[in-house]
Amino acid sequence: MLGLLIIIFTIGVGTFFFLNTERFGKHPSGDRLLKIEQSPHYKNGSFQNLNPTPTLTEGVSYGKVMYEFLFSAKPKTPTTTMPSVKTDLKTLNPDENVLVWMGHSSYFMQVDGKTVLVDPVFSGNASPLSFTTKAYKGTDIYTADDLPEIDFLFLSHDHWDHMDYNTLKQLKPKINKVITGLGNGAHLEYWGFDSDVILEGDWYDTFTFEDGFEVNVTPARHFSGRGFTSAKTLWASFVLKSPNTSIYIGGDSGYDMHFKAIGEKYGPFDLAILENGQYDLKWKYIHMLPGEQFKAAKDLKAKNILPVHSGKFTLANHDWDEPFKKINDYAEQSGIKVTTPMIGEQVNINDSLQQFKPWWNLKTTPK
Repeated sequence: MLGLLIIIFTIGVGTFFFLNTERFGKHPSGDRLLKIEQSPHYKNGSFQNLNPTPTLTEGVSYGKVMYEFLFSAKPKTPTTTMPSVKTDLKTLNPDENVLVWMGHSSYFMQVDGKTVLVDPVFSGNASPLSFTTKAYKGTDIYTADDLPEIDFLFLSHDHWDHMDYNTLKQLKPKINKVITGLGNGAHLEYWGFDSDVILEGDWYDTFTFEDGFEVNVTPARHFSGRGFTSAKTLWASFVLKSPNTSIYIGGDSGYDMHFKAIGEKYGPFDLAILENGQYDLKWKYIHMLPGEQFKAAKDLKAKNILPVHSGKFTLANHDWDEPFKKINDYAEQSGIKVTTPMIGEQVNINDSLQQFKPWWNLKTTPK
């Protein structure tokens, strides 16, 4: 009995110290927490979605989800190296509006002379444990060294597959401004970011910049949290408006009424970047199911969809290539363009005729 108690005590102490390592960040406190408490979306110590949003669908238990994920589900993962094309981000023509997808929800944009980076995860995994949730072979072709100076870094929320501690620490010297939801600045300041660099906004807050740039923080239907506690920081989407281009940066979100509200207030959009992966009927409120991207795009009044949140990590029970196949099947019926570059391939944002091969069907080869 004494030996068992010692083991339990040791595990408990080890877990406590692990959860207090720097990678987990910090909860908001002080003036930051006082500002959060004034938000109409913060109630009873937590941020709330616009509509009731259970993490799991009614009737589904965490035990069932964990059992299926660990023992019965066998989602297909890539068997060989993923195809990619490494665009040199430092030598792009500054007069061109381009986007480069880096796998999952990470992407770089150059828009009307400004550089933009969204949810960068370059460390090879999307978990506090480096040996879990590993990136597929060939998907981590970019590092912090490959990035030019970044005018605007967008962080949609603090989940591990969007806010990567190691990547952000490496990128810190290159970042001019970080734009994120309320509370996330506590993590960033703890990791060494200067408070003057961080802009935290509530839903429908607006930030204006020189050269005709405007950013609106907008709602998403999701949740946040890096440890056992949840919803202490705000999850968000963003509207980026430049002199000549309007882009919706979707973050993680289930389908809901906020897309229509955003479309009516800020649309139309040249491009809507929407999540398309890691879905399941068991958590249908926090991630869009196949086909819902087109309902969202119509609500947003978007001309073009770039699907993200897939192609790099397995976080759900579907095959790795299923999101790409399904969204292209739906595209044929919708009349809305879908842009599906391979990792690193240059997307010309203003070129409505640019086409991309179905690279997920291509035979991949080991590197």
